Amino acid sequence: MKLFSFSSPVRLFRVAATVLAGIVLLQPSFAAVNLGTDWPAWRGPTRDGIAAAGQTPPLFWSENSNVVWRAAIPGRGHSSPTVVGNRIYLATADPTRRNQSVLCLDRNSGKLVWQTVVHPEGADPGRHSNSSAASPTVAFDGDQLFINFLNSGAVYTSALNLEGRLLWQEKICAYQTHQGYAASPVIYDSIVLVSADHKGGGLVAGLDRKTGKIVWSESRPKHHNYTTPSVLNVSGRLQMVLAGCNLITSLDPLTGKKLWEVDGSTEECVVTAVTDGVRVFTSGGYPKNHTVAVLADGSGKVAWQNTARVYVPSMIQKAGHLYAVMDAGLAVCWKSDTGEELWKERLGGDFFASPVMVGDLIYASNVGGKTFVFEATPKSFRILAQNQLGNEAYASPVVCGNRVYLRVAKRGDTREEFLYCIGNDEASKR
Repeated sequence: MKLFSFSSPVRLFRVAATVLAGIVLLQPSFAAVNLGTDWPAWRGPTRDGIAAAGQTPPLFWSENSNVVWRAAIPGRGHSSPTVVGNRIYLATADPTRRNQSVLCLDRNSGKLVWQTVVHPEGADPGRHSNSSAASPTVAFDGDQLFINFLNSGAVYTSALNLEGRLLWQEKICAYQTHQGYAASPVIYDSIVLVSADHKGGGLVAGLDRKTGKIVWSESRPKHHNYTTPSVLNVSGRLQMVLAGCNLITSLDPLTGKKLWEVDGSTEECVVTAVTDGVRVFTSGGYPKNHTVAVLADGSGKVAWQNTARVYVPSMIQKAGHLYAVMDAGLAVCWKSDTGEELWKERLGGDFFASPVMVGDLIYASNVGGKTFVFEATPKSFRILAQNQLGNEAYASPVVCGNRVYLRVAKRGDTREEFLYCIGNDEASKR
């Protein structure tokens, strides 16, 4: 069911994967994905939470300042915005009707362009009070949009075109619900990567982007786990890395062939792994708090580990240093090769959203809707701003095109959800 449509021309493009500086970049071969102005998937254009350099997003904002526009979002979801060209895409779910949708908004105004109901009923928000039935983030490959939903006891991946028409839908596997489901689809070459770990024994799979056909699948242990796969260029080769179920697993993203696997994780993880080109960094929070660096050469060697609780917010690796915001509101910097703690400072509040880094600045939103902007270098930490919007935030911030996009909620007699576009006067003119 498509509720809205548009007929304005849309520039299509194809995304080619290019290896550069130890990470996989999404490089447009024509027109629309611009690494400086777009955010095409979970964790951004370089899949590591680092925004393009040279941007000047605002440090300060409020309901009455530096808000370019505010859009009411129907339903509820923790999906982060996907921003490409003149469009923004979001997943959402209606708690009453129990449907799950993808929304398309105009980037310049926030106006709704179309809404496509992907599942008309059967949305499953999970059993945790903080979970939602629309937590995965939309992925964009230049021709199509991809989204994962937990619905009616199974995980499905769906593809839509840029006008919101459903192209295909594939059942990944049956799913035993515990906390919920939050793994976002990941695009690599001709493949869409999807993970669905659960107590009944899940799958990680590679689907053909054009048809949805499962090209390969790998069975997973019988544990609840919530991690989105990472495609990393590490130890001289491209690897799809997935943590959790007490394992850190590396697969060939095109074929599913297992490259290596080590007992180097805890049971339940949420974070998306990052790398410094030699080591893979991941963390988890159940049944133990565990942050670990593992050599990605197949040796199984643990470079270092500690008991920091970085359970939900994903980490950021930059220039030989690992930055994290712990669930309990502590910001920390470690040396990536040794794990030496260089500093640890308190922000405040609980954190589920993942931080984003722009230059030496980190933007991090806590559950109460306060976004901290702090300077983070190996030598120092300094809070520059604390900005409040709404009183609830689970979606991770997005920074692109000199603007900040925040999905927040306001709780009062009723709960209302909004997407804010934040930009200062200077940035808005660019």
